[in-house]
Amino acid sequence: MRSETRAALLFIAPALAVLGIFFFLPVVAGFALSVTDFDLYAIGDIHNARFVAFRNYKEVLTNGVFWTALLNTLYFSFLGGPLTVAVSLGAALLVNAKAARWKPLFRTIYFAPVVTTLVAVAVVFRFLYNPRFGIFNRILASVGLPAVDWLGDPKWAMPAIIALAVWKNFGYNMIIFIAGLQSIPEELYEAARIDGAGAWKQFRHVTLPMLGPTFLFVGIVTAIGYLQLFAEPYVMTRGGPLNKTLSAVMMMYEQGFRWWRMGYAAAIAFILFLVIAAATALQMKFQERR
Repeated sequence: MRSETRAALLFIAPALAVLGIFFFLPVVAGFALSVTDFDLYAIGDIHNARFVAFRNYKEVLTNGVFWTALLNTLYFSFLGGPLTVAVSLGAALLVNAKAARWKPLFRTIYFAPVVTTLVAVAVVFRFLYNPRFGIFNRILASVGLPAVDWLGDPKWAMPAIIALAVWKNFGYNMIIFIAGLQSIPEELYEAARIDGAGAWKQFRHVTLPMLGPTFLFVGIVTAIGYLQLFAEPYVMTRGGPLNKTLSAVMMMYEQGFRWWRMGYAAAIAFILFLVIAAATALQMKFQERR
């Protein structure tokens, strides 16, 4: 038994080493940084950094701008995440349908936005959202509706960014859903049809339950990615208007690399890490209960 345990540890040692170096060590280092006043002066001389305990956390949690940024991030995640998953599942069902033709072509087309540079996509969408010359307002004008200042109106700025994120990211989840759909035994659908189940009942009682593990993976990956919202608002709105698109990661970036308050930024990062961990645990608990 000892030799088997030793062999198992030997095989998993490289993976554990990689996780330790690139995940656990940075987390510990980030927490250590968050309990200091590490700033621009400490970069030049580490001895200028002082231990301040949880003062950074207190400042963050009593800062109204942080709560605005966190609520914006949660709004983006709770609305954009399920919407992305739903669009991904719909696209997967269409592409995987027996009557569908040119499946490889459509998989490639739908997946193309995923491999496109996010900054380039955001710049293009800025022109599409232009209040005077953008194509979306031209479509609204063609049906007699007034133009919308998509990125300048506090009410529409975040939904506009969510629409971009859904279009940019649904292709990856679609591929995962297609793999999950193809792993469902055809015998289950045949048995459902024999019992008189229509298309909707087959989807509800066969497809959805069998996609449970796939939903868990897609949900966790999407939530983790969306809670780290940064590039879209940074390129398109710079957090405006009126901080309506300011995200927690964007605030962390500004505090750390614009104002050089590294300890304060690390505290924001660690709080966001706890939020992501809690969201992941909740999804796993919900899936386990189901």
